[in-house]
Amino acid sequence: MSEQPRGAPGAPSDDALATVPETEAPAAARTDDTDPVLAELKREHTELYDRLLRATAEFDNYRKRTERERRETSERVTAALLEDLLPIVDDLERALKAEAGPGAEAYRTGIEIIYRQLQDLLARRGATPIPAVGTDFDPHVHQAVAYDESPGHRDGEVLEELRRGYKLGDRLLRPAMVRVAKA
Repeated sequence: MSEQPRGAPGAPSDDALATVPETEAPAAARTDDTDPVLAELKREHTELYDRLLRATAEFDNYRKRTERERRETSERVTAALLEDLLPIVDDLERALKAEAGPGAEAYRTGIEIIYRQLQDLLARRGATPIPAVGTDFDPHVHQAVAYDESPGHRDGEVLEELRRGYKLGDRLLRPAMVRVAKA
């Protein structure tokens, strides 16, 4: 059939073109919403994009979870090691408090050096001593082993530290063992 310009005699009118069934209309005349192949591709695109977003979010959550677990494991291992070192620090403190006999100054100097190195190690790893003497008794960080009558002190004041307590960040490594005043 030969093409005739619109409005020419014998050419189909615009009204006649509007009534042509969709199956007979050329593919270029179809809209995006009526093309079943295009609609299927759009649906598949939306589905795949949704799956991509979900996979990306799951991977991000996995990455954050593994990083948190790695950090927690590292903190637990550090805490366990420092807890094992604390009795050695206690022994060195007791050795430094003991009276040194004649000729023991060289040993005392060696013990002081080792003690300072261990204190530096604790500080580098984030372990901090818990303040005790003169503070109010706090059952979260102090362990009371004795209550003494002491009229010169307020009730619940820590009188003496028998063993130093330590924290690692906000975590309690070991409570301070203390004597507490009783009014």
